[in-house]
Amino acid sequence: MMKNLPFNKRLANALQGLLHALRHERSLRFHALGAFAVFAAILILRPGYLWSAILILTVGTVLTAELFNTALETLVDHLHPERHEKIRIVKDCAAAAVLLAAMMAVGVALAFTLTFFTD
Repeated sequence: MMKNLPFNKRLANALQGLLHALRHERSLRFHALGAFAVFAAILILRPGYLWSAILILTVGTVLTAELFNTALETLVDHLHPERHEKIRIVKDCAAAAVLLAAMMAVGVALAFTLTFFTD
């Protein structure tokens, strides 16, 4: 049974999932690269606590959406490998969640850039 495992085992499982997704999902690697760029910008530019928190939360939202999308697509492909219209809709909606999170991240990046570089 996988319930009520010790913390270190749950942490190891989560890290295994993250590493698996990074190895097998190009989109997650792309978003992770963007996350490292944002973290580097925070360290270099030192925008203050509020902007740093906004940027970190935004990056986290995109990566979380991508991981949920990966998990859902993996599960759906395993349970229903053949093409089906309802399955396509499920997968498209999950991909749309990632797209929306990424678009919000672009909006935050624009607001940050305008605020930080025009003052």
